[in-house]
Amino acid sequence: MSRVRIALIHGVGLDGSMWRPLREFLEPEYDVQILELLGHGRREQPAPEGLTLQDLAADVAERLEPGTHVVGFSLGALVAQHLARFRPDLVASLVSVGSVCARTAEEHAAVMKRLAAAQSDFPATVEASIRRWYPEGSSVPAEMVEATREVLLRNDPKSFLACYRVFATADAEIAPELSRITVPSYAVTGELDPGSTPEMSARLAAAIPGSTYSVISGARHMMPVERPQELATALIAFIKEPSHVH
Repeated sequence: MSRVRIALIHGVGLDGSMWRPLREFLEPEYDVQILELLGHGRREQPAPEGLTLQDLAADVAERLEPGTHVVGFSLGALVAQHLARFRPDLVASLVSVGSVCARTAEEHAAVMKRLAAAQSDFPATVEASIRRWYPEGSSVPAEMVEATREVLLRNDPKSFLACYRVFATADAEIAPELSRITVPSYAVTGELDPGSTPEMSARLAAAIPGSTYSVISGARHMMPVERPQELATALIAFIKEPSHVH
């Protein structure tokens, strides 16, 4: 019997390396595929100005095998939701990790402010992200914090901004489509995540028929790095539910 396939899609400005801690708890039981977004990681092709969520999803769809459990983080979660809605033939189930959903006017204003800051001072934006994800006293080892910083700084700023704009705006675009998602769905976020809040995961679960959600207590945004074992346990429990096994 072939192994169950799980595809992991990272967030904006990151790359496949963010999943390393989580993979240790998924392999070799699962066949894990790392999918990098346009303009990120080993993808040579930069993300063009005017990029859309549909463009990012179409690019991922070309590398996705039918019947894969798709796990998206942050921007990757919006991509995964788009795939679940428009390419359900490829998606066995949908897991949204640290996802935004239907931002309020206040939440939208906050992310647009961060986008404007990234346009004016990219290195400062990187440091702000690091402080938000790994605050003073974080349990994440210093070398992992430094590895995240290096990945962020390697971004081509134009490519990063094109993707960040999608992250900042596409939740409004996918929100009306969420009720039409038919694949099994689950959302999980960190209790202390200020940008992808527990309320947003509750919103997401309420919008997708039959979806469930959970909150990892004391966790921040970078759960795959900060709390990989707890996240893996939650993912596996969801995927192993009898109705989700293909």
